[in-house]
Amino acid sequence: MKQRHPLPPFSLETAKQKIQMAEDAWNSQNPEKVSLAYTIDSEWRNRNLFINGREEIVKFLTDKWQNELDYKLKKEYWSHSENRIAVRFEYEYRNKDGKWFRAYGNENWEFDENGLMKKRYASINDLEIKESERYL
Repeated sequence: MKQRHPLPPFSLETAKQKIQMAEDAWNSQNPEKVSLAYTIDSEWRNRNLFINGREEIVKFLTDKWQNELDYKLKKEYWSHSENRIAVRFEYEYRNKDGKWFRAYGNENWEFDENGLMKKRYASINDLEIKESERYL
């Protein structure tokens, strides 16, 4: 099985490294690349959606980035334990009507022994903003 370093148990340094890797991958807006950080049978809750497995992850992210244009994400360390990391995040995007939004939320991540994320639970709120209010 392929490993995705850093591996648990996480230190503060390796937890922050894992967070930066996730931020970079999501900002690539490449669903296939992002999906490789997750187990084949990864479980997600994203807002009110339940997503299971890499195939559903790729479909979800493909749809997301077709509708959330000019997407830019920033993740911040919240806490960690041996194989879990919690982050707060915000991202900005423009919809197809040209309206801008900032989304705020928290994610709880659980990793397997190979450093792949097996659970991702995201709570997210969107706020419509003016283009002049963007800062990401």
